[in-house]
Amino acid sequence: MSPDRGKRVVVGLSGGVDSAVAAWALKEAGHEVIGVFMKNWEDDDTDEHCTSREDLVDAVSVADVLGIEVEAVNFAAEYRERVFAHFLAEYRAGRTPNPDVLCNSEIKFKAFLDHAIALGADCIATGHYAGVREREGQFQLLRARDASKDQSYFLHRLNQSQLSRTLFPLADWMKRDVRACAERIGLPNHAKKDSTGICFIGERPFREFLNRYLPREPGDMVTPAGLRMGRHMGLMYYTIGQRQGLGIGGQGAPWYVAAKRLERNELVVVQGHDHPALMAPALTASDWAWISGEPPRTHGPLGGKTRYRQTDAPCEFVPGPPGTGRAEVRFHAPQWAVTPGQSVVLYEGDVCLGGGVIEHAEAGAGSAQDRVHAAA
Repeated sequence: MSPDRGKRVVVGLSGGVDSAVAAWALKEAGHEVIGVFMKNWEDDDTDEHCTSREDLVDAVSVADVLGIEVEAVNFAAEYRERVFAHFLAEYRAGRTPNPDVLCNSEIKFKAFLDHAIALGADCIATGHYAGVREREGQFQLLRARDASKDQSYFLHRLNQSQLSRTLFPLADWMKRDVRACAERIGLPNHAKKDSTGICFIGERPFREFLNRYLPREPGDMVTPAGLRMGRHMGLMYYTIGQRQGLGIGGQGAPWYVAAKRLERNELVVVQGHDHPALMAPALTASDWAWISGEPPRTHGPLGGKTRYRQTDAPCEFVPGPPGTGRAEVRFHAPQWAVTPGQSVVLYEGDVCLGGGVIEHAEAGAGSAQDRVHAAA
């Protein structure tokens, strides 16, 4: 979508400083701007950890300062069906999902986009740190200028239709400049802390939240050889590479989670950050989504991320057998703590190509993950 002047743009106002400055920038550029506050969770919005009421107040205050209309829209039913149900199913299966990825593709750039179109919008905009451009009739998702805030990883499942109607006003902004601008123009939330964690969990304790929805099944914590090291509270509470909260300290190198044996309800732990069980030269992923609609055709190296805050790792994309929906990503150097359920996202330079959901990692020879996968 071209950022030409005079378009009707519906902006997702979250109550945070990024979406507020995005709305201001669009208005300054001559667009007709309408704000929409999305309420995506309401199971426990009276809870002390839930900030939705405070966020709505902040969004309304921002709209008042900017002189734009704002509407609150409830997408809680869509969120529960399209995002939260998947989140619980993945944890039941022993994986560690990333609900923010689905929230973007299913809620912020689908349910919200549909609502905006019904309001007569030419396009939508958000405060995400990412970019979009059109090249030869194709829309590309780009990294943001501020590498420390780039959010293209979480947007990799967007498609051509969604990107064609999306503006990212903060693509070329540095975070420090966003806050300085917000303070200069008198936005009431200029010093508001950035939100952290999974959107619907917020600041509440993760175990406490998950225990409301899934039964706790304690079991043994073992080494790859089967030596019992302690007890775990339930496999769903742990993720690959986790060090804190294991309760098995003592002398020597720290202990880390290396794998989950669902059939035995065992949590496999290893000692040492660089243990072979934590290092993966390759992975298999499925449920691939490509920005262009097609997988990459290049045989040259790409950049791959298996987690958000990670430097690109040089890798090759290797398509799997036709009809399986699977493909391999082979890294030039082993990657640490590759986690089933998380996303692997591929880049060519600053262009985000898309990504898939990690099924399993090909860990070091004779490692815990290899044995777990072989037994599955």
